[in-house]
Amino acid sequence: MRPHRTSPRLLGALLLVAAAGFSCLAAAPQSAARPAAPVPLGQVVPAPAKVQAGGAPYEIDARTRIRVEDDSRAVRRVGEQLAGLLRPATGHRLPVTDDEGRDGIRLRLSSKEEELGSEGYRLQSGPRSVTITAHKAAGLFRGVQTLRQQLPPTVEKRTKQTGPWRVAGGTVEDAPRFEYRGAMLDVSRHFFTVEQVKRYIDQMAMYKINKLHLHLSDDQGWRIAIDSWPNLTKHGGSTQVGGGPGGFYTKEQYKEIVAYASDRFLEVIPEIDMPGHTNAALSSYAELNCDGVAPPLYTGTEVGFSSLCVPKEVTYDFVDDVVREIAALTPGRYLHIGGDEAHSTSHEDYVTFMERVQPVVAKYGKTVVGWHQLTGAKPAEGAVAQYWGYDRTGQAERDQVVNAAKNGTKLVLSPADRAYLDMKYDAQTPLGLAWAGYVEVDRSYDWDPGAYLDGAPEESILGVEAPLWSETISTSEHIEYMAFPRLPGIAELGWSPASSHDWEAYRLRLAQQGPRWDALGMSYYRSPKVPWPSG
Repeated sequence: MRPHRTSPRLLGALLLVAAAGFSCLAAAPQSAARPAAPVPLGQVVPAPAKVQAGGAPYEIDARTRIRVEDDSRAVRRVGEQLAGLLRPATGHRLPVTDDEGRDGIRLRLSSKEEELGSEGYRLQSGPRSVTITAHKAAGLFRGVQTLRQQLPPTVEKRTKQTGPWRVAGGTVEDAPRFEYRGAMLDVSRHFFTVEQVKRYIDQMAMYKINKLHLHLSDDQGWRIAIDSWPNLTKHGGSTQVGGGPGGFYTKEQYKEIVAYASDRFLEVIPEIDMPGHTNAALSSYAELNCDGVAPPLYTGTEVGFSSLCVPKEVTYDFVDDVVREIAALTPGRYLHIGGDEAHSTSHEDYVTFMERVQPVVAKYGKTVVGWHQLTGAKPAEGAVAQYWGYDRTGQAERDQVVNAAKNGTKLVLSPADRAYLDMKYDAQTPLGLAWAGYVEVDRSYDWDPGAYLDGAPEESILGVEAPLWSETISTSEHIEYMAFPRLPGIAELGWSPASSHDWEAYRLRLAQQGPRWDALGMSYYRSPKVPWPSG
């Protein structure tokens, strides 16, 4: 070992310290005491539309107030949510007040900001204040998510942390590229509790997701109470993949999820998959089967073997009751009727079924959403088709979807080899499936929704959605591991302008989300494609 030698210069410095007394040892050098630089303005996910950085930062301290308008309950709610987020880590009181003032964190609605739309916002940061202005309360909430990411990741912790809590100076002007930015959670293959769904909602909301698609029924389980058909949950909801105990949401629990999502400006889209993926319903009621015999409950993962009996009139009584009861619980615009992998339904019966069912959805005030196989029938006026094809999807099927788009059907894009969060990252991924291939984080990000389906008018693209099917997913930790880091990339494709799309720049911004997820206690996949901060 090389012997340690003390240079004369260092020895002199040590003698000076000793002469000054031990009290001086507690004082750090100026360079070490200098506060860390704030997160550069706009270095967030999704990337903002326009950033003009400059000027002194704003620092949240003991004097900070959150100022809201006194005549808007929605604005006050956003203010209280922000205060609830910031108080534990900062240790500051952060009172939410309707007192006017030019200091603090200011949340303002302005009727003059129509160009920002319903979700856009302007964030202005300077030495005296941070002001978020929007045309609608949803825009304020989206702006708050940007403000949140401009603060150190430790702001997410629920115990007091060391600051400073500074927001870089400048202005962000931002609005979404696409109206629809969704995430789907399959609660049928494996059931997830209300609290687990709420946890995922909070994680979605951070990245400006505005739609929660709940897949509520499938062969393996029926998950929503229907008063007029009670055996759907009593029997059909009693199991799940692998034979576990299953579960279901009471109407009050479903309304609790809807309200929780609404408070975070997410719209819940319920899905009842039909005419296929219906074994749980068929097992619950024999009369829904063409032969009048109820099949046993199913706990495997095969698809395409079940079908409602299209010729029977009781089928449409069933559909009417289910749609009526779910529509009454759901304030949002959409109701998803599934329609994929109906391999046990003839094409003629499939077309007949969709012609009967789509008007039922409209009768109860909802807009039809269906998987893209709906375009093989005749989509209702205003219907939305959700495309889940992938690179190996045949051209005829793609053309069918494109032609529907040209005729007015709106599209939500969920390509399985890009946006399906249940696909494995690589061969070593312990969870998930691989029928669409491996989907690393760069592949899930590196595509353009506006140009993905050749021939589909860009104005037909309503947005994007990242589905998470749960054949192998059964815990919140599983959800997080498969959704993060891919879900933020899908969110960025839906929110950010096409001109900002750049994998090399995005992976650096994404890497900085890692410490935030650590602070939140999330179980994410540390992809080797992303330069995560060490330690």
